[in-house]
Amino acid sequence: MSDDYFEYRHTVGFEETNLVGNVYYVNYLRWQGRCRELFLKQKAPDVLADLQDDLKLFTLKVDCEFFAEITAFDDVAIRMRLSEFGQTQLEFTFDYVKVGEGGETLVARGRQRVACMRGPNTDTVPSPVPQALARALEPYGAPSRTLPGRAA
Repeated sequence: MSDDYFEYRHTVGFEETNLVGNVYYVNYLRWQGRCRELFLKQKAPDVLADLQDDLKLFTLKVDCEFFAEITAFDDVAIRMRLSEFGQTQLEFTFDYVKVGEGGETLVARGRQRVACMRGPNTDTVPSPVPQALARALEPYGAPSRTLPGRAA
């Protein structure tokens, strides 16, 4: 793995393809979510505990641009980078790379904007990005501002 992205490896299954045999577009969005979840599990377990309390990570926007098709049994690396770090919001980019004997091919690129929120469902308000999450994200992108608890 590289120092500048978090990687989730996936082998495409038949259930992820459409009638034509290529991957159905909605699966790319599912893989973004899976990559983000595994990042939290592996790199920011304290944030998972915070999610059990009152932290909420709301996905505000998601998109994906497709460059090439992939099919069943293709091996794909989903590579997540931090592209923007704000007071209460984060933006990630996702590179979908087909990995094979012939090398690597970028097949799609996606983005996801996430807001940190706290409070009960009837009174949820924006909240600063938790320090544990900020620290876990440091290796994966250049934040646009100084991380909480860090000197400028």
